[in-house]
Amino acid sequence: MDGPLVTVAVPSFNQGRYLDQALESIFSQDVPVEVFVADGGSTDKSLEVIKQWAPHLAGWRSAADAGQSAAINECIAKGSAPFVCWLNSDDWLLPGALKTLLKTLKDHPTAPMAYGRTWNFVQESGKRTATLVKPFSEWWLARFCIVSQPGTLVSRPAWEAVQGVDGTLHMAMDYDLWWRLFKQVGPLHFVDEFVAVNRDHDATKTNTQRRLHYHEAMAVVRKHHGRIPLKWWLAQPYSVWFRSAFNK
Repeated sequence: MDGPLVTVAVPSFNQGRYLDQALESIFSQDVPVEVFVADGGSTDKSLEVIKQWAPHLAGWRSAADAGQSAAINECIAKGSAPFVCWLNSDDWLLPGALKTLLKTLKDHPTAPMAYGRTWNFVQESGKRTATLVKPFSEWWLARFCIVSQPGTLVSRPAWEAVQGVDGTLHMAMDYDLWWRLFKQVGPLHFVDEFVAVNRDHDATKTNTQRRLHYHEAMAVVRKHHGRIPLKWWLAQPYSVWFRSAFNK
């Protein structure tokens, strides 16, 4: 087909030091893309970076908004490509990532989404480890978010069927989306290849708002799975209170 194959949303706010790498990783993919950047009114060098990439972007804006979820939905709605994804401005795609995920979805046309493995890169130490990603099953999904968001690609019909991410969520919108795609469309398809890097740094929402992150994630599990597995109650004290106190 003519035109872009993937609509990529890039929500961003004061991530100018990482945004250039994120955009470069998208435009280095060997598939046609349309990229929309939704900046929440950054006061760092983000606008400078965006303007440098503006000739390649399908659209961009910089203004206060309703948050990350709303920005993602806004960008995806502006596009028309048959496959969609979002890349947070502090993460990046590995070479060939979109081609790998596209092939998977074309080979498995009933799957609403394909997802691959990702690396977790700790900015402060430079340490890189494999993110917890597993072949899809409801049992695993109820206990861990076994899908790493930067390594995902969704068919547009599936995205539109579930009406995108939930704009009321600010931390676990991706986890909730995986559940809704599974429950309303069908099982997600796992690709056993590394396709992206998740950057872990002190300013991420996961690190600065751990309590809210756990609150939202547990509510998502209860809503879609019917109950909260014991794992969540056992892990919460370490992930929220201990890490907040000693690993700031």
